[in-house]
This record gives sequence, C-alpha cells and structure tokens, in this order.
Amino acid sequence: MYAPRQQRTIARSAVVAGYGYWSGSDVTVEFRPAPPDSGVTFVRRDLGPAARIPATVAHRIDAQRRTVLRAGGVSVEMVEHIMAALFGLHVDNCEVWVDAPEMPGCDGSSQAFVEALTAAEFVAQPAIRRALVVRETTRLGTADCWIEARPNPAGALSLKFHLDYGPGNSVGRQTLALPVTIDSFRRELAPSRTFLLKSEADWLVSQGLGKRTTPRDLLIFDTAGPIDNELRYHDECVRHKSLDLVGDLALAGCDLIGHFVAYRSGHRLNADLVRTLLSEVVPTEIRRTA
Repeated sequence: MYAPRQQRTIARSAVVAGYGYWSGSDVTVEFRPAPPDSGVTFVRRDLGPAARIPATVAHRIDAQRRTVLRAGGVSVEMVEHIMAALFGLHVDNCEVWVDAPEMPGCDGSSQAFVEALTAAEFVAQPAIRRALVVRETTRLGTADCWIEARPNPAGALSLKFHLDYGPGNSVGRQTLALPVTIDSFRRELAPSRTFLLKSEADWLVSQGLGKRTTPRDLLIFDTAGPIDNELRYHDECVRHKSLDLVGDLALAGCDLIGHFVAYRSGHRLNADLVRTLLSEVVPTEIRRTA
C-alpha cells in the first residue's frame, strides 16, 4: 500500500557546470529551492527570468535521442538526466536556472546532479506529494518496441527494462529489474552513462554534432566493447536506459505507483505512456493520497 509522503525541495542552491554533448556549448545549471506545489521549472537565465518552462509532459516536443521541453517559444534540451536525478531523489519542487539551451552532458549520467543536490540537502515541505496509482495494465508500442504500466501490489514504483541490440555487437541483450527507491536510484541507476555504437557516433559527428565529445566522456562501443573507457557495471547500458525511463516518467509531475516494463523503448514512447496514464486517470484519483 502506498504511503503518502511530504513534498521536498533543497535547502540551498547547487551548481553544476559543463558543456552540451550535441552543441559543445558551455552551460551552467543552478538548482534553486522552490515552494510547495510548484513542481520543477527550468528558467533560461540567458533570456531573462520570465523565460520559464514547466517540466511536464505537456511541454515535451519530439527530438532525436533526447528529451526537449518548450514553452512560449523557449526550449531546454537533454533534460532527462536532470529530471531523473530530481525524481529519483524525491526533489519535487525546484527551479533549474540555466544559461544555455542544452544541459551539460557531464559524464553521460545523472551522477553530477545527484552529488550536487545531495550536498544542497533536502527539506520536507508542508504539502503532500500527489500520486498516480496504476490500476490496470496499459501498453503502447509494437512487437518490436513497447512499454507498459502494470499495477504494483507493493504500492511502489518498480521497473523492468529489456534492452536488445541483437547479435553482432558488444552491447547485445541486457535486462534489469528493480524497485525504484532513493537508495536504489543512487546505487543502481544514477552512475550509468549514455552509450552509442561507434557507427552512430560517427554519423552524428558527420552531421556536425558532438565534435567536442570524446569516448572518454561517455560510452562508445565498437565490436570489442567501450572505446577508451571502462564499464561501471557489466550491464551499464540497460541501467542507463532505465535511468532515461525514470527521467521521462518524472514528466508526469507526480509520483507514479506501478510496475513499468519496457522492451527497446525510448524517450518518445516513454512520454506517450505518461500522457496516456494522465489522460486515463481522473484528477481525484491522481490526488488520492492527499
């Protein structure tokens, strides 16, 4: 049975600096405390304090291999690792001030954001976190790529991800299943890094993207394994796909109580499931823990 919990924010500001993998542009992220029921909002400080983008699935737009949010003609890109860190640590209300459109890639994981937020410490707030309880199975996709939400008798969030790159490459097939708690997120998901096949990385560079990024910054696989890098987990690729899934689920703007199972799913399908769940559950049911 799901136990209601208080909303949380951070006690003080925290900063992470780096550069965007796609653009190569320098960017600084500042996490700031926010009041109860305000949710997560990105603020483009380079455009002024009015350039605000709520971090909800209603503001997500389709983009290649990343999550992009847009509101009022203003956008932020590659937000999934930040959103995963906030959601995984139960930071419900936060303003994320940035000075460029693309978020820093750091080491390709959520670890830098988790460390900064943890150092800022967490504060309980006098409001109950909303929750959406999955009561029946909802499935989207095809036989080759799908995701579904199932009821979870444990009254918690859990996931299972099946990654299948097929034969003939060093990624292959991997599966991960785990309950998503603050501790399991920190240990099992947050350090897992973005990965690409060398052929994919070469194509992106040919398109003028990612020229500042090297195999030391993330995982690029050739037939023998990661180039100029070492794995943190033997199944780091499926862990990173699970991390991305957590970041996409965060766009629901509330806790999700259910078991999420995915097979070769990506950002678009993950977000479509969130939209579907929000459209199928009446507001009083979303707020049933209040």
